[in-house]
Amino acid sequence: MMSPMVVDIRHLSKSFAGQRVLHDICLQVAAGDSVGLLGPNGAGKSTLMKILIGILRADKTQKGGEECKIECPQRIGYLSEQNPLYLEMYVREYLLFMARFTHSKDEVEPLIDRVGLCPEAHKRIRELSKGYRQRVGLAAALLGKPELLILDEPTTGLDPNQLEDIRRVVRETRQQCPIILSSHILQEVKEMCTRVVILDHGHIRADQPIEEINDLEQLFHDVTN
Repeated sequence: MMSPMVVDIRHLSKSFAGQRVLHDICLQVAAGDSVGLLGPNGAGKSTLMKILIGILRADKTQKGGEECKIECPQRIGYLSEQNPLYLEMYVREYLLFMARFTHSKDEVEPLIDRVGLCPEAHKRIRELSKGYRQRVGLAAALLGKPELLILDEPTTGLDPNQLEDIRRVVRETRQQCPIILSSHILQEVKEMCTRVVILDHGHIRADQPIEEINDLEQLFHDVTN
């Protein structure tokens, strides 16, 4: 029995000032999927994610007589690469503040425990290391029980112990909702994802289950060169 489809994208294109950066993207994400979105700089990964969360709009172009179609859940958790936080707020205070927008105050304490923030919850965010700031951003993205979680470079700059903690949370989370995870680090995609999608120059060059890929590095090299 197939898992229900959560994201269904067909014939998505996007141009800026006449230059097309996404070309006829077709992508489906089902319940239980953890999709690793790979590609060189400028491949279109961030643009695609911004369209999914509603920051950008896709072009209303047609392909083969069919209009662009984007079906995506309304409740999306998003952790951007910059991870903007209110640095002067305390960890618990910040998460309670963010929970007001999703009416999920009761989720704050369980999430603090789940992402490993208990020892730091009493501190101001500016006092935290990069790894703990990432945990705060991840906890905020998980508020409101999102139907889809989008993570943009969630492990950049983390030490090995911090990496394993974030990997654990991501693996646990895909049991509750599907994940789209953008990364430049192939090993991280191997560790956290069930499927790999490779973008290059705005085109999807590969879309395969991770278990069917013998050598991800070689595949990436082959389809982006």
